[in-house]
Amino acid sequence: MVHSNHDYRRFLDPRVLARIGGLEMRARMIVEGFITGLHRSPFRGFSVEFSEHRKYSQGDDLRHLDWRVLGRTDKHYVKQYEQETNLQLMLVVDSSKSMTYRSSDQLLTKRDYAASIAAAIAYLALHQADAVGLIAFDAHIGRVVRATNNPAQWKTIIHELETAPPAPATNIRRALDEVAEKLTRRHVVIVISDLFEEPSEILAGLRHLRHRKHEPIVFHVMDPAELDFPFTQPTRFEGLEDGDRLLTQPRIIRERYLEEVQKFLELIRRGCLQNRTDYQLFSTADPLDKSLSGFLASRSAHMR
Repeated sequence: MVHSNHDYRRFLDPRVLARIGGLEMRARMIVEGFITGLHRSPFRGFSVEFSEHRKYSQGDDLRHLDWRVLGRTDKHYVKQYEQETNLQLMLVVDSSKSMTYRSSDQLLTKRDYAASIAAAIAYLALHQADAVGLIAFDAHIGRVVRATNNPAQWKTIIHELETAPPAPATNIRRALDEVAEKLTRRHVVIVISDLFEEPSEILAGLRHLRHRKHEPIVFHVMDPAELDFPFTQPTRFEGLEDGDRLLTQPRIIRERYLEEVQKFLELIRRGCLQNRTDYQLFSTADPLDKSLSGFLASRSAHMR
C-alpha cells in the first residue's frame, strides 16, 4: 500500500510516535513517508581514497576541484576518488544514563529519540541495499553488530537498540577511538549522542575516525529543556551519570546557561565543519522526519 508524505506526517510528531507500540513500527513510520523521494543512497559519494585527475566538466562538484593544479597550470581539473563498491554504514549510539533524560512535557527520552533515528537510518540503508551495523557505547563500546545488507539485520538492530542497558557514565573520546581501531574496512560512521563531553575530546575522536579513513557524521540529540532552560521555580538538578545534586534559582543562572549552551554548540558545529564532518542537531520535541529528511535530502543533493 502506497502512502503520501501527507498521510504519514500526522504520525511523525514525537507525542504521537511515543504512543506507537514499538521501535520497529516507529522507524517504519518515520521512513516510509519520504523514502520514495530518495532515488539513491544518501550515504554514497566520493570516498576518501584519491585516485586520479580528470578535466572539469560543467556540473561537476566544485568541492573536488584541485586548486593547486589550477594555480600552477591555470587549467581546471577535478580530483577523482575510488568509489566503495559496497557501502559500509555503522550506527554508533550513545547508551549512557544521560540519554534517559526526558523533561516533563516530553514523551520521548533522548535515548528513545536516538534509537528511533538509528532504526530509521538502518531501515533506509537496508531498503537501499546498503550494509548497516550497530555499536552501542558508554565509557567503552559494547557488542559490535557487523555491517551487512542481509534483510534479517533489521531485526537484529531493533533488538540491540531496545535491549542495550543504560550505563552510568560515558566517554565519547575513548569510544570513538575504539570504533576507529575496531573497524577494519572503511565505514560511514553515524554517531548519535547528546555529546556530553568536552568539545575538544569529541573532535579528537572524530579526527581519529578520519585518520582511519572513515567518514563520520554526527547526530546531536538534546531535550528542548536543555536547549531552552524553561525552569522558573527553585529547582534541584541531579546529574544522571555522576549523581551530583545542585539546588538553584533558575532565573538567576538562565542567561549564563544559555550562553554556555550556544558556545558549546558553536564549538561542535565549527569543529565538525573543519573536520569535514556532517553535523545535525535534533531536539526531541521536533517531528522525527523534519530534521532527518532535511538532512538526507541536503546530503543527496550535495552528492549529485
